[in-house]
Amino acid sequence: MAGALAPGASMVLRDPPGLKHMSCRRYNRFLRPLLLQPDGQAPELMAVVRQPVDWLASWYRYRSRDALVGHPNSTRGISFNDFVMEYCKDQPAPFAAVGSQAKFLRVDNDKVGVDYLFRYESWDKITNFLAQRLNRPVAPKQINVSPVMPTTLSPSVAAQLHDKRAAEFAIWQTGQA
Repeated sequence: MAGALAPGASMVLRDPPGLKHMSCRRYNRFLRPLLLQPDGQAPELMAVVRQPVDWLASWYRYRSRDALVGHPNSTRGISFNDFVMEYCKDQPAPFAAVGSQAKFLRVDNDKVGVDYLFRYESWDKITNFLAQRLNRPVAPKQINVSPVMPTTLSPSVAAQLHDKRAAEFAIWQTGQA
């Protein structure tokens, strides 16, 4: 998405990853004060949230790539069910420590920290929203595509995921479909 928006942007944060992928809490603490207008107005924020199983499947596939073989983050040789069961633990192993969309998007009062939240599956709404705001067409190219592999969960693991990580499903439900 950054590639599609960068040409018209006043500022683009590409590196380091901690700055590029900043949680709402970190944004409010560090970046928001720098972006306030003289009248105290802050820029509107929008974010995209993925359906939790789809989000985990993407991480699982991404971490199975050849470049990570032998690294503690590699999922090579681990089933998707085992990956998700490990993710559900309080202290997951490095290969399943992928964070939390819910924590990423929430602020101190536990509210969603963005003005507009879209579901990843709703690209037409996302691009229409951005095109309206930017007054130009927005056509993101697909990059960083993870390898294709099976990512079907057993019913018992899916139930465990829903139970242990309910906040992930709740934040996705709040997104505009």
